[in-house]
Amino acid sequence: MSTLRFDDRVAIITGGGRGLGREYALLLASRGAKVVVNDPGGSLAGDGADSAPAQDVVDEITSAGGEAIAVTDSVATAEGGRAIIDTAVERFGRVDILIHNAGTVRRGSLKEMSYDDFEAVLDVHLRGAFHVVRPAFPLMCEAGYGRVVLTSSIGGLYGNHEVANYAAAKAGILGLCNVVALEGAAEGVACNAIVPGAVTRMAEGLDTSAYPPMGADLVAPAVGWLAHESCSVTGEFFVAIAGRLARAVVAESSGMYQPSWTVEEVGEQIDRIRDVSEPVIFPVVPDGHSEHIRYSFGRAAQGVTS
Repeated sequence: MSTLRFDDRVAIITGGGRGLGREYALLLASRGAKVVVNDPGGSLAGDGADSAPAQDVVDEITSAGGEAIAVTDSVATAEGGRAIIDTAVERFGRVDILIHNAGTVRRGSLKEMSYDDFEAVLDVHLRGAFHVVRPAFPLMCEAGYGRVVLTSSIGGLYGNHEVANYAAAKAGILGLCNVVALEGAAEGVACNAIVPGAVTRMAEGLDTSAYPPMGADLVAPAVGWLAHESCSVTGEFFVAIAGRLARAVVAESSGMYQPSWTVEEVGEQIDRIRDVSEPVIFPVVPDGHSEHIRYSFGRAAQGVTS
């Protein structure tokens, strides 16, 4: 098995100063990538700033003979996102890989969560993804090559208590991933989402004593492959937690067709409507949206209750 390398590739990693992002940066740099380590160094809630986390990772990379630069602009604003991309181009001349990993946490029950806390988390996770994807994507398309890895969460797939802001942002990431994959497919740009589980700063306050090994090093290889030129998939979501790698999909039941419905009939047939024993999956690329419509229209065209 040959070693997969990133020689001459330029990688941007947001939230690269700690936890998962740090692990990604060190891995890609060790395999030849030139790395832009972006991290404003704020608190878990996104407050304050500290240039040390990003610079420490850069120092670790350069001391090992690699190339890296620290950028402390925040993805929370469009100006910050563009500054990150511009710095990569000014320093290294191109952008080949974009890994959006930056994130914050502001917990609160749905009954009590403030609008400020809701918006602040979306600013970093979801809007932050757009703030870096938007300026990087045209550059990748022009070059005919790019790898984008966006970060979702188990919370985005299934929800969780006291993180309505985080869950909404991480679910939105999946929608953005789909569109980047669709629009990038003909341009040599692949985009996938990682759904990581690791004991990092975001686990503060949780009892992790009974957890199996859940280091960032168990997630980084999957991200490394998704960021590599040999990555053969796009528009997909990958779970990486405690050594388990899996693909997550949006699936539907085959459903039922009737030419008309009443409220009562929906209730009577709900078990058949919900039956997922034969799931239907529409891959995002090349055209999951249209395939979905064709499937539903096809059932109607058959004109047979089923």
